[in-house]
Amino acid sequence: MEEKTPRFLNCGEAAMSVEFGESVDPAINARVLTLDERLRAAPPRGLRETTPTYRALLLRYEPLEISRDALIAAIEALLGSTEIEAKLSHPAARWTIPCCYDPAFAEDIDEAAAQLGRAAPSLAQSHAGADYRVYMYGFAPGWCYLGGLPQALAIPRRASPRGPTPQGAVLIGGALALIAANPMPTGWYVIGRTPERMFAQRRDPPFLAAPGDAVRFEPIDAETFLALDARAAAGETVARREALR
Repeated sequence: MEEKTPRFLNCGEAAMSVEFGESVDPAINARVLTLDERLRAAPPRGLRETTPTYRALLLRYEPLEISRDALIAAIEALLGSTEIEAKLSHPAARWTIPCCYDPAFAEDIDEAAAQLGRAAPSLAQSHAGADYRVYMYGFAPGWCYLGGLPQALAIPRRASPRGPTPQGAVLIGGALALIAANPMPTGWYVIGRTPERMFAQRRDPPFLAAPGDAVRFEPIDAETFLALDARAAAGETVARREALR
């Protein structure tokens, strides 16, 4: 549910969450990203960092420079200056990200397909045919959470985490998709792998796609994966970006 008036929740003594709703929804996320954009353009004194999530914006601030009440007043004035618009529901960019669905690089695709009652090639085709939205980065550095997974591919997460996923794993779990930046245990299903690095400290900015961007997956074979992976390891961006505004 979308909240017309955000809720302000304390997160310790020097952080606060500005919550716009309770669900994973493009309109709610657009409000989060719009506020984030406005605060970055005109940060109140004492605001140190903003981190957008699906439905809320986390603010880190210095209490000795700005009080909680003053920060809330600054945000309310910012939101009240004009009706907050979901302008970021129109993505700034669309990324085409190569993805290999070969079982050698998609170790859970057969298991996930069986649970969904379909063949692995059909799962891959449905996954690659969808339009996704970058909602947030979280859990671990560079882990990119995506909305837009077809309902037919919604799959319950594992009851317990599996072993570490490979770098660049493309996963599904629940009603979401995910691109993993580094090996970590997870309850999601690995149904593909991209050679692209979603997070690279040497890059500026280090995150490849920004929250609010659109994403499509482009199927590639194993040979192409290996060639692109070598280029990505050398620092090249192998995904394609199209500016939309």
